[in-house]
Amino acid sequence: MESPWPALPVATWQPTRDTFTLWLQIIGKIRIARTPLINHWWNAPLYLTARGLTTSLIPDGAGRSFSVDLDLLEHRLEVLTTRGESRTVELAPKPVKQFHAELGEALDALALRTDIWPMPVELPDAIPFTTDTTHADYDADAVTTFWRILVEIERVFTEFRARFVGKSSPVHLFWGALDLAATRFSGRPAPPHPGRVPNCGPHVMHEAYSQEVSSCGYWPGGDGEGLFYSYAYPEPEGYRREPAGPAAACFDEDLGEFVLPYTDVRTARDPDGMLLDFLQRTYEAAANTGRWARSALERGQATE
Repeated sequence: MESPWPALPVATWQPTRDTFTLWLQIIGKIRIARTPLINHWWNAPLYLTARGLTTSLIPDGAGRSFSVDLDLLEHRLEVLTTRGESRTVELAPKPVKQFHAELGEALDALALRTDIWPMPVELPDAIPFTTDTTHADYDADAVTTFWRILVEIERVFTEFRARFVGKSSPVHLFWGALDLAATRFSGRPAPPHPGRVPNCGPHVMHEAYSQEVSSCGYWPGGDGEGLFYSYAYPEPEGYRREPAGPAAACFDEDLGEFVLPYTDVRTARDPDGMLLDFLQRTYEAAANTGRWARSALERGQATE
C-alpha cells in the first residue's frame, strides 16, 4: 500500500514550487483586496479542500459572493459565484505574467475586476507579476503530491490544535513563503516586530505578531524534502535550549526556529506520533519558558 506521506524532494520540483507560489500570491492578494482585515491577516491565507485549495467565499456586495478554487487533481482554476456563474483557467506550464492576465480576464468576465499590488511579497529579487516571464514551470504530478502532503499535515495539525482551548488560528496556507501553519496565543500582547521581510512594510509584521505566539508549520524549502518548524515570538529566555522531542529535531540557529525534516517524519514507523511529539514539545518550550497560563489554555486542564 502506498504511504499517505509521499516523498517530494525539493530539488525535483523547485522551479514548479516557485511558479506555483507566485500564482498563489496573486490569488491571495485578490482575497486581501476584497475582504476586511481579520486579526493577524487571517483574511489572507488559503485553505485545503478535497481537490486542492480555495480562498473560501469572498463577498462581492449584497447578493453575490465568489471563490477562487484550485482543482489540483484536474489542474484547473475555477472562479465560482453564488449565482452559479463560473470561469476556468487551465493550470499548465505558463509564465506568471500570462497566469496573472488570464485570471484577471476571468474575473473581468464575471464583473469581479480586482486590482492588486503586482509585487510579490516575502521573496528577495521579486519580479512584478505583470512582467514575470521567468517563472513558467508547472509539474502537475509534483503539485498534486505537494497537496497530498498538505492534507496529511493538516490532519495532524488539526489534532494538535484541538488540544488547545485558548485563542488559536485555523490551519491555513500562507502564500508568502508557501507554508502551512497553525498558531497558538498566550493572550498577552507582544512587542513590535522588527519587520525586515522583503516587500512587506513594517505594518504587515506588526499586525501578524501583535500578540505573543507559539507557531508551527511546514515549509517546502531548504535541502531534502522541506521542514516542519516551530518558533515563539517574542522568544523567551532559555527557549532554544529546551528539548525539541524527536532525535531528528533541533534548534536551527540560522532560521531561529526548531526544525524537524519532513523526510524523518514520512519514513518514521509512526509519522503522526513523531510529528505530534515535535509540535507538543516545542509548544511546551514556548509555554514553559514564557510562563503561559497553561492550566487555562490547554484542553483537560482548564479551570472552572
